[in-house]
Amino acid sequence: MTGASDELVTPAVLRAWPLSEPGVGKESRGTILVVGGSATTPGAVRLAGEAALRAGAGKLAIATAASVVAPLAVAVPEARVLRLPEDRQGSLAADAATAIVEAAGGADAVLIGPGFVDPEASVRLLEAVLPQIACPVMLDGPGTAYLTQYPEGLQHLTASALVTANIRELARMLQRDPDEVDEHALDAARELAERTGVVVVAGGAIKHIAGPDGRSWTIEGGGPGLGVSGSGDVQAGIAAGLLARGEAPAKAAVWAGFVHARAGEHLAAAVGRVGYLARDLPAVVPRVIAEIG
Repeated sequence: MTGASDELVTPAVLRAWPLSEPGVGKESRGTILVVGGSATTPGAVRLAGEAALRAGAGKLAIATAASVVAPLAVAVPEARVLRLPEDRQGSLAADAATAIVEAAGGADAVLIGPGFVDPEASVRLLEAVLPQIACPVMLDGPGTAYLTQYPEGLQHLTASALVTANIRELARMLQRDPDEVDEHALDAARELAERTGVVVVAGGAIKHIAGPDGRSWTIEGGGPGLGVSGSGDVQAGIAAGLLARGEAPAKAAVWAGFVHARAGEHLAAAVGRVGYLARDLPAVVPRVIAEIG
């Protein structure tokens, strides 16, 4: 796979691969279910959920740890917030699986992983969840640990699954040294996409996206300000919102990666190269999408 060509994403590339018309009502733009968070990390699902709505999803449901449901429901009044049982460490307990599967039955796409803090607990939960979900699924952050243990665990979702991972998570899924993966991130993303049958987004200063069909894309830009806590949750939310709107995983990933980068550049110009917060990014997303046209 080394040396295979990839496509540099530009506004012209996206205009030739436009998003579908959004429709006139919230039902037509889809429902996104965001599953994640813990007693100590409720902000991640808020960032991801708000980004999904800013990307055009019509309805938002958030399923998270019971102890943070009340303040989160106030903070995100647009969302239906579902209370899930926690383990002693505040992570989602394995017996939350039934409620997650039930909620996924009413969703057009499911994002799992923002705010997870324990990869082992994530795997225990997802063992009972993912085999029962039929709609498009996106795994993010520690949720990707499921693919480390079950590399073929999303292949029942033919052409309907997407994974976003930083270099450390990508290396873990491939069982490789992180420095080696960092040096050859595009090839690593291609290998994981081929192995798992899902679209893979490898995060970093340069974003690499690879599909199981052999296609791949590179996104440059964004700036150092995107290297801040919560930024990846926003990118995951943008992609998940586009999945809920009915876009294929590859298109959702490419558009989300580019929009995320350009949102960072907008904020760098308005605020500074560094110092803006991840919570500032979602509000810029509609403007960036409109500018691409």
